Amino acid sequence: MFSGGCHSPGFGRPSPRKYLNQFENCCGLREGAILTLLSDIASALRYLHENRIIHRDLKPENIVLQQGEQRLIHKIIDLGYAKELDQGSLCTSFVGTLQYLAPELLEQQKYTVTVDYWSFGTLAFECITGFRPFLPNWQPVQWHSKVRQKSEVDIVVSEDLNGTVKFSSSLPYPNNLNSVLAERLEKWLQLMLMWHPRQRGTDPTYGPNGCFKALDDILNLKLVHILNMVTGTIHTYPVTEDESLQSLKARIQQDTGIPEEDQELLQEAGLALIPDKPATQCISDGKLNEGHTLDMDLVFLFDNSKITYETQISPRPQPESVSCILQEPKRNLAFFQLRKVWGQVWHSIQTLKEDCNRLQQGQRAAMMNLLRNNSCLSKMKNSMASMSQQLKAKLDFFKTSIQIDLEKYSEQTEFGITSDKLLLAWREMEQAVELCGRENEVKLLVERMMALQTDIVDLQRSPMGRKQGGTLDDLEEQARELYRRLREKPRDQRTEGDSQEMVRLLLQAIQSFEKKVRVIYTQLSKTVVCKQKALELLPKVEEVVSLMNEDEKTVVRLQEKRQKELWNLLKIACSKVRGPVSGSPDSMNASRLSQPGQLMSQPSTASNSLPEPAKKSEELVAEAHNLCTLLENAIQDTVREQDQSFTALDWSWLQTEEEEHSCLEQAS
Repeated sequence: MFSGGCHSPGFGRPSPRKYLNQFENCCGLREGAILTLLSDIASALRYLHENRIIHRDLKPENIVLQQGEQRLIHKIIDLGYAKELDQGSLCTSFVGTLQYLAPELLEQQKYTVTVDYWSFGTLAFECITGFRPFLPNWQPVQWHSKVRQKSEVDIVVSEDLNGTVKFSSSLPYPNNLNSVLAERLEKWLQLMLMWHPRQRGTDPTYGPNGCFKALDDILNLKLVHILNMVTGTIHTYPVTEDESLQSLKARIQQDTGIPEEDQELLQEAGLALIPDKPATQCISDGKLNEGHTLDMDLVFLFDNSKITYETQISPRPQPESVSCILQEPKRNLAFFQLRKVWGQVWHSIQTLKEDCNRLQQGQRAAMMNLLRNNSCLSKMKNSMASMSQQLKAKLDFFKTSIQIDLEKYSEQTEFGITSDKLLLAWREMEQAVELCGRENEVKLLVERMMALQTDIVDLQRSPMGRKQGGTLDDLEEQARELYRRLREKPRDQRTEGDSQEMVRLLLQAIQSFEKKVRVIYTQLSKTVVCKQKALELLPKVEEVVSLMNEDEKTVVRLQEKRQKELWNLLKIACSKVRGPVSGSPDSMNASRLSQPGQLMSQPSTASNSLPEPAKKSEELVAEAHNLCTLLENAIQDTVREQDQSFTALDWSWLQTEEEEHSCLEQAS
């Protein structure tokens, strides 16, 4: 609980006033600092009011920053004027600082806790915009008579450069809030800055004094920021813990016109959002736990239907006072007017630089995504090339084997075994493997991938592809220095002046922004073209790899079939040389001892004296004897080769009986 205490002002401890006076915050604090302050002060005021205490003097000077366990904490101090509510919950004493006092205190009327609502709203407005909401340079009497004319929803009463007083219910620009927070806090400020105390702080949902619960809802928002790289516009979406990415994409389509199927959402590192995870996946854990963002986590939106990106980005609209001096740079303005408008010019140049940096982040995210796709493609290319080499080796082996089979078959057909069916099967195998290999497809894909690799390397080497500073940084620094010198002028030198030098810097910054955006989008278009090529190659590589897998299976299947055919052929040959007692040792030994032609040594009868059927039988028998003779010769050659190979071996390690006996005698 961030509660106040009865402390004297914390000398040496920083306060929001110190930060508001820094010229870096001339157009309001950064978004994270605003949300932290609102959370802490709301908690402290709630604690006081629950304990029936009205502070009555809430202002930046009465808030200090203390180091907590994880961050700086805002604490309310100087409760010397705080008053406990009496039985009627009304107080009639008059205290406080005029610029932050509620109207009823200025009028010395009865008041309640709603006076702190007015002070809190004024403080919040100043932290958001850099100035107080209602005519901050006017004296109290004139201020009161003019501001009381505002409507209940007006949150700004200001003077333009012509001295005209204007009323508005909108949060003025420039500020550092995103669109959703600006809209929600605008409505919340309308509750806090109502003129009539009884209506002040009443929320339509939570009723009287419901402003704190309404603020809790705002502070607990989980926001996703989408930068549309087509238009350069940031879209901010409140999301729930369980909202799906598909639901978020539907909302994006409604706002941008980009169909869901063409949307690509990339984080800064080039990682695409995961479809199965909730939309909050792009919000860092620290920011989810804190309840609000300290810095904007951007998700970059790309349209996959686009091959090239055209420059459609233009600078944001300028505030009214800046537009005025752009038209009349020589116009003399009072010092307080110069101070405000020059701060807005400097903020405009800062905004141009930040917008440019965000676009460059988007281009770099696209580049990182391309490199991720290219890495995947390179791995697939290496796998494809390796598989192609392995398949080629298997094909070469199979083709060589089948060729040898065909040659040897042709050599023995005249005197050996013939089979038209086997020959046809081998010929079909030879033709089937000719369709395998995919060497041409692999070669073409490798050439295309190498060309893509060259394009990607050129993109990385290009100065446009690297993060760089340049003219916008220089111009922003010059504007900052010019504004600093204006603010630090001694009081006796704070006179009227024109804005020519500041306008010159702003115009140069706009030109530099437009030039740099064109460069970024040229680079982005090249990146998108390379990515498109990579995405086109990925399925082609997958297809060729799949086909090579099928080819490999085909080669293995044909090799198995070929080996089975060879073994069948050997089985047939063996069956023809076996005797009556097939496979017996005696029959095998007899075949070893027999001489060539032994199977045909039987005397033949005179064929001429036999009838015609007998002649045919005689011819078949003779042919069978010839085949058996050929096979017998082949077997004997094999046996002879085995005998010779055994003889050629080194048998010196074996000892004869005499040598063994001699060795024993020597040993004894």
